[in-house]
Amino acid sequence: MDAIRKVAIVGAGLVGRGWAIVFARAGCDVTIYDGSAEIRAAVLERIRASLADMLEAGLIDAVDPVMQRLRVADTLERAVGDADYVQESVLELRDVKEAVCQEISRAMRPDAVVGSCSSGIPASAFTETCANRARFLIAHPVNPPHLIPLVELVPAPWTDAETVPWLRKQMEAVGQAAIVVRKEVEGFVLNRLQGALLNEAWALLDEGVASAADIDLTVSHGLGYRWSFMGPFETIDLNAPGGIADYAKRLGPLYHAIALARRNPAPWSQKLIAQAEAERREKLAVSQLGERSAWRDRNLMALVAHKRRTGV
Repeated sequence: MDAIRKVAIVGAGLVGRGWAIVFARAGCDVTIYDGSAEIRAAVLERIRASLADMLEAGLIDAVDPVMQRLRVADTLERAVGDADYVQESVLELRDVKEAVCQEISRAMRPDAVVGSCSSGIPASAFTETCANRARFLIAHPVNPPHLIPLVELVPAPWTDAETVPWLRKQMEAVGQAAIVVRKEVEGFVLNRLQGALLNEAWALLDEGVASAADIDLTVSHGLGYRWSFMGPFETIDLNAPGGIADYAKRLGPLYHAIALARRNPAPWSQKLIAQAEAERREKLAVSQLGERSAWRDRNLMALVAHKRRTGV
């Protein structure tokens, strides 16, 4: 299988736009399609604005060369027809994805590969009836993918065996950090890890152990410092004189006791959600969410720039 040169983006929301930047800045020709004419009309302007921020952060050398590799198609067929790789990024509902993947399957080249953005719905749930189903798999990014490079590759039971290692190599070639999820599991890897922390955060809030702001502070000014450049296994390997086995001996019983305390996790209640919502709105009005998201992206850009300089 050859390297990716032509890419189709199907779905041009936040994630789709991020994927377009990922491939275009790596030198691929990218065609974008979205079912909404309004989104199609605005997508290039929005991408240009993101690229301008990236230029200011030193993450790209120029905006125009990236923009010149982007175009918008007015039909899915025109976007997908000659693509080597299709990145599907539509709404995460099984029936929506099934319908769009059927369209992609009819329009794609038989040797093309389709990666589907999904936080937890496996490819087997919506690609089984696609004529080219062996060319489909999950390629789930972290939002925004042009700033946070991780992508989870999750094959369906019928995905061609050579597709996963090929796509991992291609993702690495365009600057992404790809992991392979060896079997379909709900939430894959990233959201299962995130979910464990999030569920504990909700439980601590519900029990009155700490406020939402202080729980956030524990991560942003505590755990997050290490997690920005190392994962949980390396973290504990370095947190005991004798490494990971020593850490497990010292603290394994504590973590087991913590796990046993959460044997019957409760759903997030409406009362608890309202409490968290009220605490967050004291910190940030709904009208300021967009501005704060832009602040997040600028800080991510600064972090990415630092990691590049230091090779972390």
